[in-house]
Amino acid sequence: MKKITTAPFFPTDVKVETISENRAKISAYPFENGYAITVAHPLRRLLLSSSIGYAPIALKVEGATHEFDSIRGMVEDISIFIINLKNIRFKIKDDAQKVVLNYSFSGAKTINGEDLENEQVEIVTPNNYLATINSDIALNFTIVVQKGIGYVPSENIDDDFDENFIILDAMFTPVRKAVYAIENILVEDDPNFEKIVFDITTDGQITPIDAFGEALSVIHSQLSVFNKVFDIEATEQPTEEPVAVETVDFKEFMLPISELNLGARSFNALEKAKIQYFAELVLMSEDEIKNIKNLGKKSFDEISDKLSDLGYPMGSSLEDSKAVALAKHLESLKA
Repeated sequence: MKKITTAPFFPTDVKVETISENRAKISAYPFENGYAITVAHPLRRLLLSSSIGYAPIALKVEGATHEFDSIRGMVEDISIFIINLKNIRFKIKDDAQKVVLNYSFSGAKTINGEDLENEQVEIVTPNNYLATINSDIALNFTIVVQKGIGYVPSENIDDDFDENFIILDAMFTPVRKAVYAIENILVEDDPNFEKIVFDITTDGQITPIDAFGEALSVIHSQLSVFNKVFDIEATEQPTEEPVAVETVDFKEFMLPISELNLGARSFNALEKAKIQYFAELVLMSEDEIKNIKNLGKKSFDEISDKLSDLGYPMGSSLEDSKAVALAKHLESLKA
């Protein structure tokens, strides 16, 4: 039975797990049922659209007049050169909004991202390939790198470049992946609370933690416009000790009986007893399973072996809190 309250539950915990230099998981809990997706979805959108990054917006290659041109002595034509350039991720070293980078290469050489690093920019993808030139060429080119957010098509880039520059579509977003999962969380004896787990990967221009912080800052500033009309004070965090919470993963228990590969007699007996999920067998005692109508000794032994194979031998018991949460989840599922 749902308790009557006058305010939604206040989440109490945040955890950060750094998986690698460019990947992290951030979790927050517990949220009221339905609140987790309300928080998670806009944050994911902002991670992908509002994180600050750097991208080349214009390119000039000596001897080339358009993006479908080619340069004698370079393996790639200009269109492939541009594709490779977009895969190299820059990071401006100071606070400049835009830098103009001039490069010159001669002699037989394979040019990678690391060859573009200088006192103005850091290359966060040093091993990414750009081009190959032979011994009788001097390759001179200029790249304009700018700071920005989101994706900007070339026709929307308004700048005063001379006619020899090729304007590029700019993918500023440094976040390469931003996904979230919503898990059930147990608060006291209620399994209907939720936990958000964000999984964020960046390209190295920014850390996942900083990207998440930027998304939080953006959503806060966007919502603050309402303060012009509504005198809203932030709800203070409760001072009492946070309630005990426990993550309960129901997925492993929700295996349908039809997928346990039981014999026909065993399956038919369980089906007639209206047992639909593996979880129901886990919660039953040995005597309760024995007393299932039309379940013979051979079928009983088969079910016992199956429970053991799946890590829950007959006669073992779940922790009380997990058993209560699982029973309630089953009740709501079957209802």
